[in-house]
Amino acid sequence: MSAPPVAGLLDLTGRVALVTGASGTIGAGIARRLHEAGASVVAHARDKARAAALVRELGPRAAAAAGDVERDAAALCAAAVTAFGRLDVLVNNAGIQPVAPLEAIGNGELLELLRVNVAGVAALTRVASALMERGAAIVNISSIEGLQPAFSHSHYAASKAAVIMHTRAAALELGPRGIRVNCVSPGLIDAPGLGEAWPEGVARWHAAAPLHRLGEPADVADAVLFLASDGARWISGANLVVDGGVLAHNTW
Repeated sequence: MSAPPVAGLLDLTGRVALVTGASGTIGAGIARRLHEAGASVVAHARDKARAAALVRELGPRAAAAAGDVERDAAALCAAAVTAFGRLDVLVNNAGIQPVAPLEAIGNGELLELLRVNVAGVAALTRVASALMERGAAIVNISSIEGLQPAFSHSHYAASKAAVIMHTRAAALELGPRGIRVNCVSPGLIDAPGLGEAWPEGVARWHAAAPLHRLGEPADVADAVLFLASDGARWISGANLVVDGGVLAHNTW
């Protein structure tokens, strides 16, 4: 495969992308960036009204889809094909993050988190890949907590570690079909009201991050855009950490 011109490395014109959890801070940033790069974007949310609001903002080449990422995986992928005739990029971004110490997590809460965060990724990857052609890309959103746990996040960290390993396994199995599967593991991403709601956590992050700032949705979105694009045409099974350098610290 010859290398495309530099000017076209990030061009997604003609491709169709499904972004789950697109009503959230990170998901909306990803949807906006892929749309800016020329892709037709299907923005998913549990509530179709929230997805529709983003679609109105994006304008042409955008459609909304609603449903549960695990139970409605087939319908969500079908919505992309119905709207734009194909599916080239899947971004598994949707997830839930209840915060609770290990001893307070009930089995029901744990199973629901794993259903959404892990089974949802697996279901959509399975359905989407069956519709994709050679050259397609799947990008999963994990977390640095999949590599380094935090207090009161044992269940969430475990789910994100599973996403990283599922990424590698899917890359192994889908590679012969020309479908790449990669992962992005963000650190702390700024969101409206975060500094007021969690000032001590934000302060700790600023102190720990070599780049001395929180991440922005666009930081994650650009990593996703790269992995979905021809610029990453020989990258599969990778986990790209986007954390301002936090995990570069020694832990002793």
